[in-house]
Amino acid sequence: MKYCNFKVKLFILGVCLCPSFLLAQNEKQKDSTAIYILDKMADVIGDLQAVQFSMETSVDELNAHGELSTYFAHSEVSMVGPNKFTAIVQGDKGEYGYWYDGDYLSYYSYNENNYVTLEAPDTILTMIDSMHVAYDFKFPAADFFYPNFTDDIIEGYDTVRYIGKRQVDDTPCFYITAANSEMQVQLWVTNDSQMLPKKLLIVYKNDHSLQYEATFEKWILNPDIPESIFSFTPPPNAKLISILAKS
Repeated sequence: MKYCNFKVKLFILGVCLCPSFLLAQNEKQKDSTAIYILDKMADVIGDLQAVQFSMETSVDELNAHGELSTYFAHSEVSMVGPNKFTAIVQGDKGEYGYWYDGDYLSYYSYNENNYVTLEAPDTILTMIDSMHVAYDFKFPAADFFYPNFTDDIIEGYDTVRYIGKRQVDDTPCFYITAANSEMQVQLWVTNDSQMLPKKLLIVYKNDHSLQYEATFEKWILNPDIPESIFSFTPPPNAKLISILAKS
């Protein structure tokens, strides 16, 4: 406790002695242009009533022998706020889907022809949070739809910088990087009136430099989506299974 208090006092002393230096350092580390772009992107996404998009992902993992394996997947996502969500994922780890209608979340494995239906919270974001914590479900591109996305970037990373304009698959983009002691994030945001995520790359520094990459395609903003696609109907002979929450 004494050590912590000493650190706090030392920090306060430093602020008093050289506030202009610390302010300049902070502005340098958290680039205002990068923050502006992230805010505009978050505002566009936050104003959406409905959205559809597809994404291509690659995820690095180490196998039992410590060797690197990369897994690829394609996802099709549809959302209607505040409580309708569906995602179909096809990739190296199989084909599966999520259906959420505001009351229940269903997970179905096409490969194993089995499913589980769970009672869920009443909004997309609370459902995603609770299902990830309880069952380790991973939902495509969930981070971008949190209203505090920019604040989380500012608070969670030591540096946030706008690097310049780059091309991704012939799409002009703003290129932003963020880093802390554990990971480096690279984000490409479309350089147009919509300012939507185009590509995300995460490098985990302390974990063999494993990478996660996602590229977004076919954004459709505020489409008219039938509510029926968010309700899950088990296919013929599908087996209902049960799963245990993580302890």
